[in-house]
Amino acid sequence: MMSNEHEVSLDKDVERKPKVKVERKEGEPTSAFKGASWGALLVGVSGYLIGLFNAGMELNEKGYYFAVLVFGLYAAVSLQKAVRDREEDIPVTNIYYGISWFALIVSISLMAIGLYNAGSIVLSEKGFYGMSFVLSIFAAITVQKNIRDTQRAKERD
Repeated sequence: MMSNEHEVSLDKDVERKPKVKVERKEGEPTSAFKGASWGALLVGVSGYLIGLFNAGMELNEKGYYFAVLVFGLYAAVSLQKAVRDREEDIPVTNIYYGISWFALIVSISLMAIGLYNAGSIVLSEKGFYGMSFVLSIFAAITVQKNIRDTQRAKERD
């Protein structure tokens, strides 16, 4: 049986290096959160595109699903920017705000309707495309938010 005295002396022998603290500006997201956001976007978009590339569907169907992804990503980022601008009292016209909402709803609807009516896609693939689409949209919003928060934090200096 070891004594507490011996355990304490072992702890003293171990050199402890001080942790290097990375200075973050107020309001700036952590590097881990930025990395996780970019990783989620990369996984979502690349998974969706790899699945689309390997799918046994007609080229026009592949084009449809690709266009819906691009449209959805743009609509999500546009809406996030419009909402954030309004929150920060940056002028956003009602028409732009409304179109941003409309575009996101249309892109999600086009994806849902396309997957529902796709006879050449098995149910598991439909789920895969749906989840990749949602992950990509969420990650795009988060990446855009991180970029904006980082830029704002740098401007405060």
